[in-house]
Amino acid sequence: METSLFDYDLPASAIAQTPAEPRDSSRLLIDGDTIQHKIVRDLPTLLQPGDLVVLNNTRVMQARLNLFKPTGGAVEVLVLNEKSEDLWEALIRPSRKVASGTFLYNTSGHPAIQVMGQGSANSRIVRAVDGTIRDVMETYGNIPLPPYITTSLEDSERYQTVFAKHETSVAAPTAGLHLTQSVLDRAHLAGANVASVELSVGLGTFRPIDTNSVSDHSMHEESYQISPETWEKLLKAKRVIAIGTTVVRALETAAITENLVGTTNLFIKPGFEFKIVQGLLTNFHLPRSSLLVMIEAFVGPRWRHLYSMALKESYRFLSFGDAMFLQRDAV
Repeated sequence: METSLFDYDLPASAIAQTPAEPRDSSRLLIDGDTIQHKIVRDLPTLLQPGDLVVLNNTRVMQARLNLFKPTGGAVEVLVLNEKSEDLWEALIRPSRKVASGTFLYNTSGHPAIQVMGQGSANSRIVRAVDGTIRDVMETYGNIPLPPYITTSLEDSERYQTVFAKHETSVAAPTAGLHLTQSVLDRAHLAGANVASVELSVGLGTFRPIDTNSVSDHSMHEESYQISPETWEKLLKAKRVIAIGTTVVRALETAAITENLVGTTNLFIKPGFEFKIVQGLLTNFHLPRSSLLVMIEAFVGPRWRHLYSMALKESYRFLSFGDAMFLQRDAV
């Protein structure tokens, strides 16, 4: 399947630069025989008794560090994930000018991290000079917003979900950004249950497919964990509603591997047989992205009509944008 099939014209004006206020006021396009236009606050009206709504409760790390080489040159470090005891994988810019063994300094001139060697692909391995990398992130780090968001974020908590727990991600599970405690409470009143998984969102989530063929694209690997209690709820649910594509990957990986804890590089493409998820709340995704490929696997090529309509109706796209509610058997 050609990657060009997942291209579309996304005007810069359609990319949301700031989150909606309040969270649940984001617009919601509802797929079906008749397409509806509502807001996320209406989500509980779409739920049924016996539904299970599944959230990704990961929290975004303060993973972006602005540091300096011994020469005084500025270096940006993006911490990705822990490889072993306080040895972390990171992206460094400009990487080619930072040799292994180099100390990188904070604004006070104190060494903060040391570059230890080469990681996978273009990443490097780093360690903290004093304390841990998590200490360094907490002291000097910033939330790493996606590069297409060029407006500064006044409140960093708006790039966290209201149910976020452990800091394991470098990007937010953005569909969850729309939800409030009120929406979740009313989901319960509608007869649905709510459960959580944790999938550590990596940068690869947003990486466009750069191969001509979709099948040649290599998926990034992300860690996930699902509690036995959540899995029991899944098995008993009449319908499973995933809040975001990261939840889909975690649940469908577990169904395939029968492992509730592990890593996944699952690439969900057209022809994939879904075993768990019947409904999906998701944002509008980048052209030529693996997320868009997943959407076609979920609802077929009609995503093009939905995206065209969303652009015509001035929906906001990407991380701070609006959302869609999709069901595999909607049409």
